Amino acid sequence: MKSHHHAAPPTVLIFAGNDPSGGAGISADIEVISHFGCQPLPIITALTVQDTTNVDRLEPVSAELVTQQAETILNDVKVDAIKIGLIGSLENLHAIQLILKNNPDIPVVMDTILRAGGGASLSSESFTVRLHELLPFTTIITPNSDEAQQLVPEADSLDEVGEALLKAGAQAVLITGTHAHTDDVINTLYTVHTKSSLDWPRLSNSYHGSGCTLASAIAAKIAQGEALHRAVNEAQQFTWQSLKQGYRIGHGQHHPNRVHQAIDE
Repeated sequence: MKSHHHAAPPTVLIFAGNDPSGGAGISADIEVISHFGCQPLPIITALTVQDTTNVDRLEPVSAELVTQQAETILNDVKVDAIKIGLIGSLENLHAIQLILKNNPDIPVVMDTILRAGGGASLSSESFTVRLHELLPFTTIITPNSDEAQQLVPEADSLDEVGEALLKAGAQAVLITGTHAHTDDVINTLYTVHTKSSLDWPRLSNSYHGSGCTLASAIAAKIAQGEALHRAVNEAQQFTWQSLKQGYRIGHGQHHPNRVHQAIDE
């Protein structure tokens, strides 16, 4: 028997909460990252009690445990990208900031999770302010229009939010239009030199984990070495397909179909 050495796939270290409904959080991230042929490295930041309708309870993992989980992996594995979802507490935010500071060469995709799909708030005002401390380490941040407004409450327009987040240190900002009241969903990517938008036909359902899906897809593409604009466009295409082929397993939002997609390009 000859031993076969397969090339190792790109890796994505994920900071996220567990969602027992499987729609969002760490399972969403794992499904997407695996779909693209990358290896997920999941670090749990919080346990939640939630269904497809809303989040009932959030129990953060201790910052010490979050740090230990991450450092153990970073000492062992070459990490190609980091994806940040639900952070869970101010202590965890500080812990993640230190990890990013110590690993400045790894690209970082941050999905700002400030509230649950069902509307439950998952953050405080002080947390939203402190989130800005992660921006200097962030390759791209992906808020929806509501979250964008919360991140920069003094801004009069989403363009102003985009500019402010770039000024605060993010290299790129993708503001998604899923929550805006427009006929099509308009997602706008801001970088220091460019502003570009992509429009997607608005789907009639509401989805649990669409933001996680998009951010993880961007992280997977970046881990594979794709340039940012291309990674963002391919991730949007994948996310829209997932939503279009989504299904409903509970009484609330639909699940994106990240695993059994029939890809119709």
